[in-house]
Amino acid sequence: MGNLKPKLVITNQLHVLRAEKKITQQELADEIGVTRATVNALEKGNYNPSLELAYRLSLYFKKNIQDIFHVEENHEF
Repeated sequence: MGNLKPKLVITNQLHVLRAEKKITQQELADEIGVTRATVNALEKGNYNPSLELAYRLSLYFKKNIQDIFHVEENHEF
């Protein structure tokens, strides 16, 4: 079974950042040009953003992408 790569698990701090700004999922969605369902899926970890969306979030929150999204390796298969 040779070269199995670990799966990358991406988590985020969107719910915390949104709470700090006291905005709803809908308000964030409107600001970054997506649906509320997309914001919800991002916050729940059910959806990983495109690079463009990650940059939009970075610009909106005035944070580096690495401050919003964290990547961990999962060695379980």
